[in-house]
Amino acid sequence: MKRAVIIVLFFSLLVGGGLKEVAASGQAWAVIDADTGRLLDGHNENVRLPIASLTKIWTALTFIESGTQSGDITISPQAASAEGSSLYLKQGETLAADALLHGLMLRSGNDAAQALAEQAGGSLDGFVDLMNEKALIYGLNDTVFTNPSGLHDERHLSTAYETALMLHFAMENDKFRKIAMTKNHSYQGKDQAYSWRNKHRLIHSEPTAIAGKTGFTKAAGRTLATYFEKDGKNIIVVTLNDGDDWNTHKTLANKVFSNFNMVTVARKGAYDILPGVEGELKEPIRLLLKKGEKAQLSNVIRIPRGKNERSTGVWTVSLDNEPLISKEILIKQ
Repeated sequence: MKRAVIIVLFFSLLVGGGLKEVAASGQAWAVIDADTGRLLDGHNENVRLPIASLTKIWTALTFIESGTQSGDITISPQAASAEGSSLYLKQGETLAADALLHGLMLRSGNDAAQALAEQAGGSLDGFVDLMNEKALIYGLNDTVFTNPSGLHDERHLSTAYETALMLHFAMENDKFRKIAMTKNHSYQGKDQAYSWRNKHRLIHSEPTAIAGKTGFTKAAGRTLATYFEKDGKNIIVVTLNDGDDWNTHKTLANKVFSNFNMVTVARKGAYDILPGVEGELKEPIRLLLKKGEKAQLSNVIRIPRGKNERSTGVWTVSLDNEPLISKEILIKQ
């Protein structure tokens, strides 16, 4: 049976601005819907802070999406002597790019970050430019990178919310997702064998924690990003400058899983849109919602111009005029 759908049309005004004020210190956290990027809960989530090695989420995605050919990468003198956490790579040895990505995400190797950056960007500065360009493309307007490792720089800042979005966007990439979910990785190279265990403790101890990244510098404190899955609910938790981050992540995840339900907003099937115009959803539209939020949702269906017998439209669901999710809908006239 076809269901009638009310089409709600609205306009939203987006007001842009400069970068937000930087907090000299303090804690911040954000919990987002991992499927839509919607902020579910937070504290100081839009305050710009150092994020330390959570930077490497964006380093990995930038490298993967750069189009750089897979293959062996030779470790330069600069990579071999990179400051901070290290895989202890040796100058002149060669490793597969895939191995370096695993070392980057699992063990937070700054030497791996340098080697990948040099390969994809031609130089460290060239790669950082790619990172910042990609951040703007993805709408991360409060994020600035000055290096691919997360080493402290007064300009190298993001927010808890935008860092959560970094993991949200990155997990949509199949290659990144596979690497970020890896608990242990072994690699036999031409020169040396490596075996890496993921530093993210919750991935090993919590069944609902499936991916993430750790970070630490003296300036940033402890930083942590975790992707949780439970009963069809997917969320991302990010904490900045939290000395008890393991427990904080478990507490925040449990709180959100308890307070939000996965709600079917629109079932798959046929809908009457306008007289003589039908639409068919091939898959249901589902959202994480708190009690009472379903009544605040609005729906917009955009239909292509013309009288084509079949075309594709877009069904967008918004909460308080904020778009949350869009799905394709097959239009029949």
